[in-house]
Amino acid sequence: MEKVQQRNIIPVTADREKSDSNSPERPRKRIFIFLLLVVCFVMVGFAFLLWWVPYVGLSNIHPSLPLLLAIAFGCMVLFGLGGALTLIFTIIRGKNLFFNRRIRGVVIRVLFPLLVGVGRCFGISKDEIRRSFVAINNKLVLAEAKKVKPNELLILLPHCLQNHDCEVRITGNVENCKACGKCRIKDLVGLSEKYHVPAAVATGGTLARRIVVEKKPKIIIGVACERDLTSGIQDSYPIPVFGIFNQRPFGPCYDTDVNLELVEKGIRTFLGY
Repeated sequence: MEKVQQRNIIPVTADREKSDSNSPERPRKRIFIFLLLVVCFVMVGFAFLLWWVPYVGLSNIHPSLPLLLAIAFGCMVLFGLGGALTLIFTIIRGKNLFFNRRIRGVVIRVLFPLLVGVGRCFGISKDEIRRSFVAINNKLVLAEAKKVKPNELLILLPHCLQNHDCEVRITGNVENCKACGKCRIKDLVGLSEKYHVPAAVATGGTLARRIVVEKKPKIIIGVACERDLTSGIQDSYPIPVFGIFNQRPFGPCYDTDVNLELVEKGIRTFLGY
């Protein structure tokens, strides 16, 4: 893989590499799949109760009503289980199955809020569920992604990647960066120029949404924390967002970092290199 020449890069220690939030995502996917299966079991139990409770009364009205109600609930359960299994197979195989965009929409709009509530019952933190959600979303985005032109891809970055002492304003134009090398903005601008892919820096969700409306990308590579990535994926739907977690060696929203190899790999993947 071609590398962008880098000078004055902030060294990444072994400890930070170990704690890199972009380490293999299999455990995060397992959390999502586990919660999804729990929801399926709850759905089956709930459907059974809805059928069993009025069973005696319905049979008194007409002997066939319990059977008809059981068939109706059975169809609903099978539909839900079928959708869940399709999602799981898409995640495992990493290939586009039927109605993948619609599945991604269901995950974003319906399943994530539901799984947050279920996860709390099992003591799973919201950030862990967010990480799992982003990992699953990335799988679905890659499964449905098609090759795009450089101007149809957008690299969307958080303002906290910029060094806190820097006085240069880059939210309007990242090319204003003076390339001093004190933060990753220099290297990200280099990737943007190398692949001719537009990059933008947002200070918050409102500005990020405005940038997306103005740029009209077909795919977004977004760098942010768990909370901002999750809300960004939800706000940008149906535009696919490939999420990359930033690294926070000094805490949240302060001199953050990002794995450049992951960003470049995402660019090359969506450009069809």
